Amino acid sequence: MTAADELPVRVGVFGLLGSGNLGNDGSLEAVLGYLRADHPEAVVDALCGGPEAVTARFGIPATRLHWNRAEYRTASRAGAIAAKGLGKFVDVFRTAAWVRRHDVVIVPGMGVLEATLPLRPWGFPYSLFLLCASGRLLRTRVALVSVGAATIGNRPTRALVRWSARLAAYRSYRDAQSRDAMRAMGVDTARDEVYPDLAFSLPAPRASTPSGPPGTVCVGVMDFHGGNDDRARADEIYRRYLDGTVRFVRTLVEEGRPVRLLTGDQCDATVVAAILDAVDSPLVTAAEPSSLADLMNEMAAADTVVAIRYHNVICALKTGTPVLALCYAAKSDALMAEMGLGAYCHPAREVDADRLLEQFRALEKRSAELRQTLTERNLAAARQLEHQFNSLTAALFPATDHAHTLRKAP
Repeated sequence: MTAADELPVRVGVFGLLGSGNLGNDGSLEAVLGYLRADHPEAVVDALCGGPEAVTARFGIPATRLHWNRAEYRTASRAGAIAAKGLGKFVDVFRTAAWVRRHDVVIVPGMGVLEATLPLRPWGFPYSLFLLCASGRLLRTRVALVSVGAATIGNRPTRALVRWSARLAAYRSYRDAQSRDAMRAMGVDTARDEVYPDLAFSLPAPRASTPSGPPGTVCVGVMDFHGGNDDRARADEIYRRYLDGTVRFVRTLVEEGRPVRLLTGDQCDATVVAAILDAVDSPLVTAAEPSSLADLMNEMAAADTVVAIRYHNVICALKTGTPVLALCYAAKSDALMAEMGLGAYCHPAREVDADRLLEQFRALEKRSAELRQTLTERNLAAARQLEHQFNSLTAALFPATDHAHTLRKAP
């Protein structure tokens, strides 16, 4: 075989990307940064939720994840239900055809092996299973990179997630409890490693050092209704979360503190509107971030952050800004503990404004000390992720020596 017969490695990226979730897109940005630095010859495209947005922002070709354009709309009429059923069948062949065109497929981060937010088995878990099964059948290496996982109660969802993980050629997790969860669900994790979330590899602005009177508090919000097991009390959970957040923001405003509201997904805009309506003050403003970089710029300029979305918390930690996390899943508690802020977690399902304020004041008193802690922990995370990318190259590109791989025979 001569050099003329060699062709660039073909890499696909897969997930709910370009769909309005900034954390998911940040994970994609991190993987693309790795590929462009270590494998500049790779030809990259995506199978994702929002192909137009992915192409516009990242400059790579992208294909729609589902044949049925109404996949995530509730189907009530017979025609819509039939279209969904047909779409599940068609996606078997669409996914396999896409996978076959690649040498490697990467699922970049995200909580793809968990159901901590409402999730139906025949939605994304089914899509992930099709991907991993196609990869195994067609000998395309599928990698689940720094993904989140959690023990799943729903039996169909658990089965799909378990088989997806088993069929992947490479797995790594963003925390130890994710690996433990997959082991508990019957996956052999003996060779699986734990690394920080991919977002920790993104560049971050230097946080400002507070001086003078107390400054801005960034409050990251979420359209939060609980998880899969909370469907019966979803409205109650949302109301308690919103009421507690409104009380917290109102108290800060009464003390003269500027508050900057931040989102992490397009759906969070309704929560921002509700808070602005309830707390009518020029001290409360809202940002419109379109990336994790936008979030980090906002947080770097703040004295303190209070956030609920997992990647909002990561953005605060990454910039070195002290953060109080409203935790809706164990992954947030684990993240905060790993970064040295385990004492500053508050349950998102049971928001108590008085207790939240008490924790907030304790956090601010230790601000200088915690900023130093975060500087040290961020350096450690960067070193771990460098090792992760080296490990990924060894697992996915063994024949390329960072340069080329042979195209599979048709």
